[in-house]
Amino acid sequence: MQKNLFSIFITLFFCSVLQAQKPKTPSSSQIYESIQKLNFLGSVLYVAAHPDDENTRLISYMANHLKARTGYLSLTRGDGGQNEIGPELRELLGVIRTQELLAARRIDGGEQFFTRANDFGYSKHPDETLEIWDKNEVLSDVVLAIRKFKPDIIINRFDHRRAGRTHGHHTSSALLSMEAFDLASKKSSYPELLKDASIWQPKRLFYNTSWWRYGSREEFDKTDKSNMLSFDIGTYYPLKGLSNNEIASLASSQHLCQGFGRLSQRGSQQEYIEFLKGDPLTDNENIFSGIDTSWNRVKGGKAIGDILYKVENNFNFKNPSQHIGQLLEAYKLLQNIDNEHWKTQKSKALKSIIEMCSGLYLEASADTNWATPNETININIEILNRSNLSINLVSLNNKNDLNVSKNIALKNNVKYIFKETIKINKDEKTTTPYWLSEKGTLGMYKVDDTKLIGLAETPRVYNISFNLLINNIPITITKPVIHRYSKPDKGELYKPFEIIPEASAKITEKVIILNNNKQRDITVVVKAGRDNLEGFVEVCHPNDWSIYPKNQKVNIKHKGEEQTLVFTVIPPKNESEGFIGPIVTINENLYTKELIEIDYNHIPFQTVLLPSESKIVRLDIKKKGENIAYIQGVGDVVPESLKQIGYNVLTIKPEDINAEILTRFDAVVVGIRAYNVLDDLQFKHKQLYDFIENGGNVIVQYSKNFGLKTDNISPFDLKLSRDRVTNENAEVRFLSPEHPVLNYPNRITKKDFEGWTQERGLYFPSKWGDDFTPILSMNDKGETPKDGSLLVAKYGKGYYIYTGLSFFREFPAGVSGAYRLFANMLSIGKEDLTLEPKLND
Repeated sequence: MQKNLFSIFITLFFCSVLQAQKPKTPSSSQIYESIQKLNFLGSVLYVAAHPDDENTRLISYMANHLKARTGYLSLTRGDGGQNEIGPELRELLGVIRTQELLAARRIDGGEQFFTRANDFGYSKHPDETLEIWDKNEVLSDVVLAIRKFKPDIIINRFDHRRAGRTHGHHTSSALLSMEAFDLASKKSSYPELLKDASIWQPKRLFYNTSWWRYGSREEFDKTDKSNMLSFDIGTYYPLKGLSNNEIASLASSQHLCQGFGRLSQRGSQQEYIEFLKGDPLTDNENIFSGIDTSWNRVKGGKAIGDILYKVENNFNFKNPSQHIGQLLEAYKLLQNIDNEHWKTQKSKALKSIIEMCSGLYLEASADTNWATPNETININIEILNRSNLSINLVSLNNKNDLNVSKNIALKNNVKYIFKETIKINKDEKTTTPYWLSEKGTLGMYKVDDTKLIGLAETPRVYNISFNLLINNIPITITKPVIHRYSKPDKGELYKPFEIIPEASAKITEKVIILNNNKQRDITVVVKAGRDNLEGFVEVCHPNDWSIYPKNQKVNIKHKGEEQTLVFTVIPPKNESEGFIGPIVTINENLYTKELIEIDYNHIPFQTVLLPSESKIVRLDIKKKGENIAYIQGVGDVVPESLKQIGYNVLTIKPEDINAEILTRFDAVVVGIRAYNVLDDLQFKHKQLYDFIENGGNVIVQYSKNFGLKTDNISPFDLKLSRDRVTNENAEVRFLSPEHPVLNYPNRITKKDFEGWTQERGLYFPSKWGDDFTPILSMNDKGETPKDGSLLVAKYGKGYYIYTGLSFFREFPAGVSGAYRLFANMLSIGKEDLTLEPKLND
């Protein structure tokens, strides 16, 4: 039986993710659990630094076992991480990870919040983190989150006492939480925020500790735990047919772009939190000890509780609509209490329960998933009352132009369909993540509207309000406009309704490298947001470059269609770099942004508008060798980047590797983290080593030192570590200045390490055999030199190279020195090589 319930839960969950805008149709057990949560007036805020930092076991326990309102405050959106499912990095990765957090919260029952902090990459100390982030602004955002959410309990994921011993972002999240705990209750602290949220003093602050904090389970067992609370987070929920840690595993597995997909867990498991500050515990078995979490907490709440506790204790699972009268009575009383916070939170929850109990189905579906300003859109309204209750549809309206009187009695299980139209405001803002609307800094996103700060997503602008009378009590339920459609091979699907510009454009290549002064064609793609789009497009460029022709006509008949235009780029004679971007002119209106669509099965469809620009670089790169095999790891644009400088690159899978196919190549490049994700690669070492011995080069880019599929990643002794240099401007010292890799065919100088982005590199080897020659030395401030970023070893006639330098970040940024150095790595040992015929891609 449990297996069947589990299967049903999984099926329903993944349907809800794939169709994230689909109206909810909850079961009786889900309604009952919502009533249990309605009757608990307590809240917990969990605080950490990144998506996937959160302890989903504890969040699920607080939300599903204790029934507390539970939130997760992630200071960043994880923009600085890597991506294991696609090519998106930086801002676009942050959008994906935001949605993965929301997917996790839909499973574990929590809510999601953020600050404006930008994940700029790994940081070794909170001092550096808080300087780059702008401590005052991020602290302001944490204070604002506390004042808005009003948690009784705050739990830090990380220890504020471990500065310099873990990720600086992690420690910073705990330090800021400690400080905000005291400041949130003071009117003199950030008084400008009081217009959005009143002061609040949380009762207690904890640290979510574990054995890993103490180095081993044995050491943790010896630790004095008198200042700690523990929970068995393996508790089983019969109403769900799942245990708490099974739910937590499902939630954590939503972080797919970080490779967090994992097996579910079951059985008893202890979780610990250490008391840090606030009201002392009066009961070490109850995190809310001394805090009234009943309806008696608010003035006028007893009468509401008397009604709602009866509903909970006598819930009719066969016919939840039986309780509508009681729920409506409680709703009326709730509107009269003075506590605005609990009135707002519980009114929202109670309206949702009334909607669920009455079996109401309310949907507003547009004919399209996007529209442009000043456009008229058809909306299909569907209403269904699946109960014997007296429900009347009084009217429909939105904030703009829709206000339609209906006055229809909704009969049991009779579907009502209406066709309405809405006019998009001519000056309506386009839909995009609000934190990306303006250019920020390395450490901070720019968001001036304090009503938006902290929100997970941009609020939907177009909604339909269903004004109802339920048993003669007025209730308004508002639904976002969505787009419902179907595909023959997928069935019914849902997308959010977006506002896009009438024109958008992109250059198909984000980095354009010209390795000589010959002209080159580039492709501009213009997309129409409306029918009959006419205008012209030109390409802005640096003064020492030329673009031909100056402009070209745009003429697109149907919305959603694209027109492809080819321009010729004429580079200067000397080395130069800059940015180019398309400008589309429609009726004197200029459009310079690219419309980016993010479409993965585990998160809702996303539309992002970003400035459309490409970096253009005129280089003088010399190279030897022609044909490169690339073994993809977790995803990067290194193959495309190497093609930019004239290499023929063929991506191959480990199972394709054999002696015959390798004879076609001059070098083999192994992608980032390949040895962490490719099981079969460990079985191809003989072929790769034979290839090197016969004169080929193999370049292995970084893998993590944990989770390796094999420890044997090199023909010589090589031990990976966590060593990294996070300062992209850290001094680079040449250990072997005469080595060919620094001199042939391009002479590498200190200038080649200027303009690097995010970091120098990561997961450098800490030990290596005498066969290796270390080429570079670098380190972050106050640290010992790290000499393992680039190691070269002769093996037979060829070379084996291991590098932790972050080429996967530098290539998309158009860092010319990174291209020159990589060309040398590919060319080493080929001084007298006669070039072979090019491969056909």
